[in-house]
Amino acid sequence: MKKAILYIHGKGGSYLEAEQYKKNCLGFDIIGIDYKDDFPWIVQDQIKAAYDKVRREYDSIYIIANSIGAYFTMHTLQNCEIEKALFISPILDMERLILDMMRWANVSEKDLCKKGEIHTDFGETLSWEYLCFVRNNPIKWNVPTEILYAEKDNLTSRQTVDLFIEHHNANLTIMENGEHWFHTDEQLSFLDKWMINVI
Repeated sequence: MKKAILYIHGKGGSYLEAEQYKKNCLGFDIIGIDYKDDFPWIVQDQIKAAYDKVRREYDSIYIIANSIGAYFTMHTLQNCEIEKALFISPILDMERLILDMMRWANVSEKDLCKKGEIHTDFGETLSWEYLCFVRNNPIKWNVPTEILYAEKDNLTSRQTVDLFIEHHNANLTIMENGEHWFHTDEQLSFLDKWMINVI
């Protein structure tokens, strides 16, 4: 049986990150999806094209997705045949995140609707089109999912994660004192052990 893993990176990441997970996923071919846009209505075409190609060549498909890559995955592949998904520091509720960022920037829905886009002091651009897209495209995710969550994740709250776990076929692993971006030796070692265990 030929098994493949599709890797969907996070914002500012690279499809080449898939290479670092090969040692954890013996028996799988890992294919990183190269996308450079931040909008789901653009990224969805790139992810779906990669999935369709892999679907023709492999018997079983797994997903590894990081941060916003998890949202892109759930949006694009919710009706596809996927054996299992591994989410690292996932964005599980995009509407909640956008509303949180609006609150951090003291931006109302009325203001965002009027201006279309608003740049924030913390480097993100709020978009009315993006918020409307998220609301108009609800996600129904039924894939068995393993989640690695960092205790100090500053983008997704523990409450959001717990709510997702409650309503989905998902298991949760938490790294105490971990951060949204797993980057230290300790964090990466924890990630590797988790991945080997759940794959």
